[in-house]
Amino acid sequence: MIKSLLRKAVPPGQAKIEHERLTSLVNSMADGVLAVDEHMEIVLSNGAALNILDINSTLKGRKLSEVISLEDKNKHKVHIEQLVGKTTTSTTNRDLLLLYKDNSSINLYLSIAPVHLGYGGKQDQQGYVLLLRDITHEKSLEEERDEFISVVSHELRTPIAIAEGNISNAMFIVEKSGNTDQIKQALQEAHNQVLFLSDMINDLSTLSRAERGKLKVDVENIDVPTLVAELKTAYTPEAKKKGLKLETEVVDGVKILQSAALYVREILQNFITNSLKYTEEGSVTVKAEAAQGGVRFSVIDTGIGISKGDQERVFDKFFRSEDYRTRKTSGTGLGLYVTMKLAHLIHAEIDLESEINKGSTFIIFIPDLGE
Repeated sequence: MIKSLLRKAVPPGQAKIEHERLTSLVNSMADGVLAVDEHMEIVLSNGAALNILDINSTLKGRKLSEVISLEDKNKHKVHIEQLVGKTTTSTTNRDLLLLYKDNSSINLYLSIAPVHLGYGGKQDQQGYVLLLRDITHEKSLEEERDEFISVVSHELRTPIAIAEGNISNAMFIVEKSGNTDQIKQALQEAHNQVLFLSDMINDLSTLSRAERGKLKVDVENIDVPTLVAELKTAYTPEAKKKGLKLETEVVDGVKILQSAALYVREILQNFITNSLKYTEEGSVTVKAEAAQGGVRFSVIDTGIGISKGDQERVFDKFFRSEDYRTRKTSGTGLGLYVTMKLAHLIHAEIDLESEINKGSTFIIFIPDLGE
């Protein structure tokens, strides 16, 4: 439409009116629009272009290279005037970064189309129309999708292969020797991998529903001492298996908390599981104490600890520390991300205190939603 309007022959007396119509049309567009002449000087722009380029003054008459600084996806400089000047047919590019003076940047969609600039006169010039769009959010979603597919496919492959191998071993042992102990060991390992898959699928399901806003908060009475006791019963076998002590402490006065029982339990379970996974010796302690407006839970371990740098990212989606001790265990990097999502749903606050080789303490304040 823009191209046809720019090329349309208009009687001299109506050129001004046609120009105003064109300007009105361009200014109504959500995408940034720049029209430049053959000398790469800007002859027309709209408000959206000013917003994208973060410029408050007029663009008319300015050189294109003065207002646009670009890099490609490999961080190599892209000369905008050369890029535009060699364009002979309409082209688009979604792999550019638009750089700002404060060293920040956005992902830019850029469309370039050669056109005739003018309004019916004989001196029409060859020029170009550029469409600009901020696609930073789209690119972020694409990167998350690609990372999600990569992580999940990798994490699925390992437990499935281990489970299949152990079941095959059990079948072979039955046929050859019937050694009961070896069969039990193979089946137990296969069962462990199936449980890992189940946990991962549960995390993915919860994450999907949380990000689509499908999770509801059903407030009910939670008996805190009973909840803590149930968690101890559930996770003591896992702790004993690693030679760890699982201890609990409910400070006097803590009884009933009104919140979403399912989410409170899952948050605490995720922290306990995480502490057990990364603690090789010592203990994991679950503590509950009264706090103004709710209950403060703490999960304290004597594990490997978390570095300062990793503490800033530990709740990020798919994040896993580069610490070799972390890499020895399997995981998708979704557990703590899902935990933070659930915490937001029930207006809980999470703090982390940790030091390498001295353990970690996750503190979760859960407000009483009944108030």
